[in-house]
Amino acid sequence: MTTSRLVRGMAVLAAGTLLWALSAGPAAADNVRDQQWALKAYEAESKVWPISQGEGVTVAVIDSGVYADQQDLTGQILSGGDVSGAHTDGRVDSMGHGTSMAGLIAGHGHGDQAGVMGLAPKAKILPVRMALTEDGEIGSATGDTGFADALRYAVDHGAKVVNMSIGTGALRANADARAAVNYAVSRDVVLVAATGNLGNIAGAPIDYPAAFPGVVAVGAIDQQGNIWARSDCGPEITLVAPGVDIRSTSNKAPDDYGYADGTSDATAYVSAIAALVRSKYPALSAGQVINRMITSAAAPPDGSKVPNDRYGYGIASPSKALAPNPAVDNGSRANPLLGRVESQGAPETAGPVVPVVAGKAASGAVPVWLYGVGAVVALMVTLGVVVLVRRARLR
Repeated sequence: MTTSRLVRGMAVLAAGTLLWALSAGPAAADNVRDQQWALKAYEAESKVWPISQGEGVTVAVIDSGVYADQQDLTGQILSGGDVSGAHTDGRVDSMGHGTSMAGLIAGHGHGDQAGVMGLAPKAKILPVRMALTEDGEIGSATGDTGFADALRYAVDHGAKVVNMSIGTGALRANADARAAVNYAVSRDVVLVAATGNLGNIAGAPIDYPAAFPGVVAVGAIDQQGNIWARSDCGPEITLVAPGVDIRSTSNKAPDDYGYADGTSDATAYVSAIAALVRSKYPALSAGQVINRMITSAAAPPDGSKVPNDRYGYGIASPSKALAPNPAVDNGSRANPLLGRVESQGAPETAGPVVPVVAGKAASGAVPVWLYGVGAVVALMVTLGVVVLVRRARLR
């Protein structure tokens, strides 16, 4: 995976996939928990998990699949889908990238403080496998990646949060992908995607699907809260999260682990935060969940004013996102990112983004009030027919 191929706009994984080939190994399993610095920074044990652990929420991971036999993921991985043509249920992962994302979201560890813990350890993972090459490329220069089918599958199979640690500039002009994002937004789903790992080489913009209006675009920071040097920046960025020296689950063996740097890992942490909020506050719309994460984000350590092109609205904070927030909870249910302008500009062929105010009927069911309106209309029509018949008889 060379820089020149990336700059040409070919589809690439948003995280450092090749770095996941470096494995911590079984002997280091007991040390993995100590190496998960993001959990310590978030004070997960004391400030997050007593409030929410993501129970009852399904997070779709559109990626390379998920190795369901990993010891820290047993029982967490639902039977999913596969748009790669391999005809699996998504619980197969020859690359390891999807397995690592699943671990950061919903890993439950094993034994006494051993193994990987996800930030939302009681959430369930719906794996949706895509065709990914060994060097991290997906699809083609036209953006025909199967992404639209993968996203629709995730939405139609109950995902309330969709983690998309993948990216490509080619999706910008893909009408099916754009329509699938609008479909997911209309179904009250929180969409989270990685900004990309070029570090704005040669002016590289934010990747798609992160750049689509309505999607939470995530960049990566290090342990000091500084932006990772290769994290793509731009006006679409929404939040940043830990993405440097990240330990997680591996696909090589049930007791194997790996590490990586990348916006993919940061994306997984933000997806986990969305799951925590959806679990704690199930009546909130996807838009309100996003608003909670935006309004509760921690300020950048450099004191810069937010939102900006590097930090977005700030550093995603699970404990603050879970705190009482009546202003958001009683406010608009609409997705606050639908009005976001694409820095590259939407293609002329792109249809308008439909502003959807998600409610209880967002799952596709017909609203109850609509039945009432229909009954009134039917009654009025019936009465009208009766009057006309009587008049005809009198004549």
